[in-house]
Order: sequence, then C-alpha cells, then structure tokens
Amino acid sequence: METKKQTAGRDSLGEFAPKFAQLNDDVLFGEVWSRDDKLSLKMRSIVTVTALVSKGMVDSSFEYHAKTAKANGITKTEMAEILTHLAFYAGWPNAWAAFRIVKEVYKDDSEPCHGGIFGLGSENSAYAKYFVGKSYLNPLTNPEKTVFAANVTFEPSCRNNWHIHKASKGGGQILLCTDGEGWYQEEGSAPRSLKQGDVVQIPAGVKHWHGAKKDSWFSHVAIECPGENTSNEWLEKVDDEYYNNL
Repeated sequence: METKKQTAGRDSLGEFAPKFAQLNDDVLFGEVWSRDDKLSLKMRSIVTVTALVSKGMVDSSFEYHAKTAKANGITKTEMAEILTHLAFYAGWPNAWAAFRIVKEVYKDDSEPCHGGIFGLGSENSAYAKYFVGKSYLNPLTNPEKTVFAANVTFEPSCRNNWHIHKASKGGGQILLCTDGEGWYQEEGSAPRSLKQGDVVQIPAGVKHWHGAKKDSWFSHVAIECPGENTSNEWLEKVDDEYYNNL
C-alpha cells in the first residue's frame, strides 16, 4: 500500500507557475494535509469546507473539496448539517450556493456511507491487479514517519489475491475490522468470518487472503508491523467457485 501523491498543481499550473504548483502539491497537500496525527482528514475537510463557504468561494475548488470531504467520511447528513449551521454565520446566499454543489456530489449517495469510521478514501487503483472487484484505500499515517496504517474497504465480493508478507525478522500485518463483514483465510486453514471489532494477526511468511463477503461491504484498518527486509509477494487469485461457495 502507498499514499496517494497530489499532482493537481503540477497538472494545471506546472508550466505557467511551477513554484505555486510545487507549494500546492508538496507543501499544502504533501505536508499540511498529511499531518493526520495532529488533525484527522475528516476534520481538515470540515475546516476547509467552512473556510471556502465563509469566503463565498463555491467554485471548482469547493467542488473538489466537497468530493474530498465525502471521501474522508463526511456523510450526506453531516454535510447538510454543516452547511445549515454555516448559513447563520457565513451568510444564507453562500450556503445556498454551496448546497447546489454538494447536492450533485452526494446525489448517488442513497446507500449508507461505506468505509466505517475512517472513511472510504480513494479507489485503490495502484493495487487493482491484485484484487478481484473494487477496493478503496484511505491512508491514516505517514509511513515515512511511523508505522503505516490504512483503512481498506472492499465492495461486496471483492477480495485480494493470496499473498505473503515477507521479512527476515519481525514483519507481518494486523487487521482491525471496522465495518461490514468479510473473510480471512490462511493456507491450510478454514476461512474465518470477520465482523466489526475482530482482530487478525498475520505473521510474516504466512500465505493468506482477505476480503468482503458476497453480500456485504467490508472495511478494516491494515497495520504494517515493523520488520527487517520487508516485502509483499502477491500470488494467484482466490478461486471464484471456491469463494462463491463460502
């Protein structure tokens, strides 16, 4: 797993204003937004939405931050309440303008928000080839500063391939199940049903897979255990017929 690097500044202004683009991508998003040990991503989204609405800046940047707020776990109900509260402090017209945008952002949000308490995050496209179905990744810590932890969400029937966490010393992974229902299985052992509150300790060197049940979304926090010479070996897919008969 890896954190998502922001490139919006360079994509839009890299040639015209390279310094501004670098500050936007590397400082604002690369440093300030990544300090989730000081303030959670969800709270940073609330602060950002509040600031933009208060200044009447309900433009494309507000739409981007409204989408980010949704990805960071702010539900449709919470967003409506935030803007209603803001209307009394930031002005009724500003709130009206913001509602027009967030209605579009949340228009397909009739189902419950997925991702549990840590939020859905972004589609895990970097590792899509190691998954059957769609998964989503919401990094919770900076691996350059501490142990890496990320909230991983699986759509129904999504699961990762068989894989092994390798290490010459230490290593492995811990899963903290936060939402929905899923499966975990080690090679040679029966599959284990998982639900919110379950904990899975995965030693280094053990071949295994995990993912959602057929009829449920599933989220867990994955914590990479410290070790020496750590790496992941991705292997074959979980057999469809076998999975469908669980």
